[in-house]
Amino acid sequence: MSMNLCKKSMVFVAVSAAAMVPVPLQAQDTMQGMDMPAMQQPPQQTTGGWQRLDIGPQIGERPVVRGLGLQPMAVDAMPGMPPMQGGRAPPDARRPDYSDGVDYGSMTGMDMADDKPLGMLQFDRLEYFNGRAASGVSLDAQAWYGTDENRLWLKAEGEHSGERLQDLRTEVLWDRPVAAYWDTQLGVRHDFGVGPDRTWAAFGVQGLAPYWFDVAATAYVGQSSRTALRFEAQYELPLTQRLILQPRIEANLYGRDDPQRDIGAGLSDAELGVRLRYEITRQFAPYVGVDFTRRFGKTADFVRAAGEPVYKPQLVAGAHIWF
Repeated sequence: MSMNLCKKSMVFVAVSAAAMVPVPLQAQDTMQGMDMPAMQQPPQQTTGGWQRLDIGPQIGERPVVRGLGLQPMAVDAMPGMPPMQGGRAPPDARRPDYSDGVDYGSMTGMDMADDKPLGMLQFDRLEYFNGRAASGVSLDAQAWYGTDENRLWLKAEGEHSGERLQDLRTEVLWDRPVAAYWDTQLGVRHDFGVGPDRTWAAFGVQGLAPYWFDVAATAYVGQSSRTALRFEAQYELPLTQRLILQPRIEANLYGRDDPQRDIGAGLSDAELGVRLRYEITRQFAPYVGVDFTRRFGKTADFVRAAGEPVYKPQLVAGAHIWF
């Protein structure tokens, strides 16, 4: 009796193991003509693209794979589950652009405000100088106000020594960009100081040249067919995060003599300076440096006749400030 029970257990295990192995459809078709006892297939359920196999006490899930001969199943065949959306969208469906019916336009509080007018006041050089011939104070300042497309630009450069104003150049310019890093400037220049005042129409360009050279070139046309050209370039070399070395060069040329202001035609003067500043903050940086000024041509002759030196080396100390 125990032998028969053992045989029956082995047959049950073999049949259960055979039921757990999936048989391709092609193999099932070829086996239909064979005289073999029919084996009951386990019940199948479909769950949205997955096949559920219930084999004895075990339940497993596997994706439908056509290459294995399994039959494709309907996605919405599971009872109690709504069918997946297909075909035409219902009337209350979301719009393709996710706008929910809201038209395009400005929204309060969401403006970028990238055209807001701004302003700045900057003292590139506010310094005391001391040389062999004279000592005094000099100024190189500029201010602007406006947007990225249109700005009002003010410039002032001059020096005071010997208890009087030696020279002061002021400019009022309209600034407008023409290319990346480059602006055009159109306006008026007025000169004060020793000799009669002079007024000029000004046109120039200003911007960043390759390798981050700050460059400005301006042409002037004045009364009595006077012409002038001014060129300035400077470069900032960071030695550390706060210590900046700044070389600078400036040159002035004139189209005709102006003896009343000690100016001769051609290259009138050139200035070369080097300043080392320490930025306590970005807005305030004291500096020290040296400055060399040289007159040329007829301008040098006028200066000699007035008893002043043609070549002026100077020590400078001041501050770079902006607001």
